[in-house]
Amino acid sequence: MKSNFILYLKGIGMGAADIVPGVSGGTIALITGIYEELISSIKNINPRLIKTLFKKGVKEFWIELNGTFFIILLSGIATSVILLVQIIVFLLDSHEFKIWGFFFGLIIASAYIILKDIQTLDINKVCIVILGIAIAASVVLSDTTTLPNTDIYIFFTGSIAITAMILPGISGSFILLLLSKYEFIINAIKDFDIRIILVFGLGCIFGLLIFSRFLHFLFQNYKDNLLALLSGFLIGSLLKVWPFRQTVKTITNSDGIEDAVITQPVLPTSQDIESIAMFIIFSISGYLLINFIQKKSIS
Repeated sequence: MKSNFILYLKGIGMGAADIVPGVSGGTIALITGIYEELISSIKNINPRLIKTLFKKGVKEFWIELNGTFFIILLSGIATSVILLVQIIVFLLDSHEFKIWGFFFGLIIASAYIILKDIQTLDINKVCIVILGIAIAASVVLSDTTTLPNTDIYIFFTGSIAITAMILPGISGSFILLLLSKYEFIINAIKDFDIRIILVFGLGCIFGLLIFSRFLHFLFQNYKDNLLALLSGFLIGSLLKVWPFRQTVKTITNSDGIEDAVITQPVLPTSQDIESIAMFIIFSISGYLLINFIQKKSIS
C-alpha cells in the first residue's frame, strides 16, 4: 500500500509537470526513478498481450501489461491535471504577464538543458537548431484561426502531445502550445467537455502506442539530432508565450464582445513597466525551477 501511494504521488508530480509548458513529465519520471519501468511498460503494449489474455487469462494479462503500475500512475496524473487546470485557467485570465513569464522562464531553461545534453554541437547540429527555431516560429506566427477544432485535429494534437511524456526535457503542454491548442484543451478539461476530452484521450492512447515507439527509436539512434531539433522548437516557441502583443484581427463573439483572434508580438513600452517587472520576476522563477529539477535528476 505504501509503495502504491508513493507511485500515486509520482503520478501527481508527472501530471503537474505535463500541464505546464516547458516542464516534462518524463523528467519527473526520471527524477523519481520510474522512467525505465514506464518506457519498458509502454513498449510491452503490443498484440502479444491479446494472445496472453485469451490463452493464459486475465491475471497473466494484467501482470504482463503491468496494469497496476499503469492504473496507479495514471490516477495520479489525472488527479493532478483536474486540480491544476482550474488554477491555470484562472491565472491565464487574471495574471497574464505572471503566468506567461513563468512559462517563458521554464522554456528557456528547458532549451538550455537540452542543448547541454548534445554531445557534439557542430555546424550540422547548429543548422538543425536553426531549422527547429524556424519551424516553430512559422507555426507560432501563422494565422491560428485556420487551425480547426475538429475531432480529427484534436485527436492529432493528443497523439503528438503524449509522445513528449517519454522524452525528458519537453512536455506535452508545450506541444499543445505550439499547435495553438493549449488554452482550448485546458478549458475543455476545466469544463468537463466529455466529447473533446474523449477524442483527445483516444489520440493520446494512439500516440502512446504508435508514435512513442518511433520517437523512442529516434532518441536511441539519432539522439543529438533529435535534441537539437527539440531545442530549436523550444526557442522558436518563445514567441508564443511572449505576452506583449498587438491585435491584428478581431471577431465579435455571440455576446457582442470583440475577441482578438490574430495577434503579433511587439516590444513593451514605457507604459508597461509593472507588467515588464512581473514578467521578468516570474521568468526567473520558472528558470530557477527547471534548474532545480535538473539538479535533482542528476543527483
